[in-house]
Amino acid sequence: MTAVLEARGLTRKFGQVTALDSADFDVSAGEVVALIGDNGAGKSTLVKALSGNLAVDSGEVRFDGEPVSLTSPTQASALGIETVYQDLALAPHLDPVQNMFLGREVMRPGPLGLLGFMDNAQMRRRARDAFDRLGAPVNSLTAPVGAMSGGQRQAIAIARAVAWADRVVFLDEPTAALGVRQTQNVLDTIRRVRDHGVAVVFISHSMPHVMEVSDRVQVLRLGRRVATYATADTTMEQLVSMMTGASTGEAA
Repeated sequence: MTAVLEARGLTRKFGQVTALDSADFDVSAGEVVALIGDNGAGKSTLVKALSGNLAVDSGEVRFDGEPVSLTSPTQASALGIETVYQDLALAPHLDPVQNMFLGREVMRPGPLGLLGFMDNAQMRRRARDAFDRLGAPVNSLTAPVGAMSGGQRQAIAIARAVAWADRVVFLDEPTAALGVRQTQNVLDTIRRVRDHGVAVVFISHSMPHVMEVSDRVQVLRLGRRVATYATADTTMEQLVSMMTGASTGEAA
């Protein structure tokens, strides 16, 4: 099966520091790939390179098997690639619908749209459909998101990404600082996204969450992919050992 998004030999240096050292990565449609590694392993740099936020010094990115040059997040979005960072990038004073369509507002047809009037009814309907489709626990479409729980804000950010990304979603530490119930809601949401045929890249330091939700795990160490495992065929101890360098070698 052809990977929907693939990195081959990506290298990026910041002065004397090598953040990516001929790094490889791949993810296919309808699977959750966990990307793990210790601090400084290159995870954030790799995600930025694959989401159009950072140029690389060398290497190749392929989309549906064809080489692409991702020069901006806008270009990545046009291909159906979205990223949810730890800070969520939500506007706390706006409601869920306004956050969902921020920068992508739907204008009313005809002269009213040309005058800047938005189609609020259509945006509310589409937002509610997006939240319901993913089982997102968003009870109010009119309350500011800053007044909502961490789990609700995370669900809104993921639903927004999925609404615009039909190919790949990157989730950077989506369960960090959440309670047990909120975390489970987010993990359930990730599964629903996968079941809709979207490729999900799950960046996390939580080994239990990695084991619970991922189909495959790819391990970065010192800017290079050092192992790829089917989650069902590995253990937390093995993953930690690869992350720290106690074990070496790539698994099929």
